[in-house]
Amino acid sequence: MGTHEITPKFTPEITPSLEELQAQERRLVFRQFTHDDAWALGSLLVELARERQAPVAVDIHRSGQQLFHAALPGSAPDNDAWIARKRRVVERFGASSYLIGTRYRARGTTFEDSSRLDPDEYAAHGGSFPINVAGVGVIGAVTVSGLPQLEDHRFVVEALELFLEKEL
Repeated sequence: MGTHEITPKFTPEITPSLEELQAQERRLVFRQFTHDDAWALGSLLVELARERQAPVAVDIHRSGQQLFHAALPGSAPDNDAWIARKRRVVERFGASSYLIGTRYRARGTTFEDSSRLDPDEYAAHGGSFPINVAGVGVIGAVTVSGLPQLEDHRFVVEALELFLEKEL
């Protein structure tokens, strides 16, 4: 019997650098962000999730108001708790939840160990990205929960790239 390699179902992802994450935030900026934009972006995320059969919940908040929320098959109430915790990180720090967690890891620590924030209220895990309006700043967050944190982050970034491409 000959030996053969088994190809893993998933290959390990290369973690994006701090520079790459910061470049995403500089690039993904809105000219404006209306209720209609929230609906369109949320609908795009749901459409992509359905195509991939991703068991996620999607949430968009602006200035403290929930403008969009959807829970797809396979998601659970726990996803809503993760959304709230990740969104609070974006609201507090004005940067993506994944970038904030990466900054702590780059310093040789963790957000949970060093931020002095309640881990029941804040989670610097991937999936929440700032809604940054040119000339205004961060006004909200778009958040996905249900996949591993790097996949949540990349999913939101992909949708933002597609959405903002249409704006141009």
